[in-house]
Amino acid sequence: MSERRPALSLAAVPGRRAQTVELASEIERRGFSGIYCPSFGDALGLCLSIAHATSHIEFGTSIQPIYLQHPAALATTASYLHEIADGRFRLGVGVTHGPVVKRLGVETGRPLSDMREYVTTMRTTAEATGGLPPVVLATLRDKMVGLAVEIGDGAVWANASMSRMAHSLSLVPDERREAGFWIGNMIPTVIDDDIDAARARNRKTLQGYVALPNYRNYWIEAGYEAEMAAVQVGLAARDGDAVLAAMSDRWLDDCTLSGSADRVRGGIEAWFDAGVVAPIIVPSSTSGGQAKAFAELFDAYA
Repeated sequence: MSERRPALSLAAVPGRRAQTVELASEIERRGFSGIYCPSFGDALGLCLSIAHATSHIEFGTSIQPIYLQHPAALATTASYLHEIADGRFRLGVGVTHGPVVKRLGVETGRPLSDMREYVTTMRTTAEATGGLPPVVLATLRDKMVGLAVEIGDGAVWANASMSRMAHSLSLVPDERREAGFWIGNMIPTVIDDDIDAARARNRKTLQGYVALPNYRNYWIEAGYEAEMAAVQVGLAARDGDAVLAAMSDRWLDDCTLSGSADRVRGGIEAWFDAGVVAPIIVPSSTSGGQAKAFAELFDAYA
């Protein structure tokens, strides 16, 4: 069987936006399975550029925070992208993280009820604008997975633990999965033969996530109570080194990919085998920025 290729996470870095669109074309040419744009930057703007710069690769937002704009406005944009991309676009939406919402000064309710109301309004609006693309809900814990099954066309995790994925996917009925319910997971990835250096880079990436209570609660459920307790002690002491030290290799290897090209490719295959339709690689490098990280990933699949 031929090796399955993952999707890639792509963000438009200020000052390099034109090069980012060129990179999207290169990702398609090299046969990767999708491109998904994270919430920082203008994900929808980048998706529109990708729609015009590519011809067959699937792409989407992963994710567009629901508190950034009115659902009717997002529905109109999503409907346009759906048509212009000839069905290749997926709209990933999420409630995003508490600190982000706080900075925006947005009044929110409960995440589940907010998401339900938002998607319902989008679907109602889109009835007059040509329909919505598939709507994918950002998920982490069980209740949001259940809501994705109820009102969405897919679910996407970020930094999920492999050891927890079988439980999470058991909440998605077989008939939904057989009917095309889409399942993605964004996976921080560093390719470097020095696995300790690769892990250190991934720790830096996840340092902000372990500061978020919803993620700590998820990882506690995944079996990492000791690690998350030590993280909380480090956070309370404002000791960044202690937080990094609390992030064990066992935990890190459960939710990221680190090491040689062969090790990373094997890890990606394992995520496919676990039932994730689209492992979404979020590449970083120990020796450069986004361009270097993508070059290392391209070399791994050359």
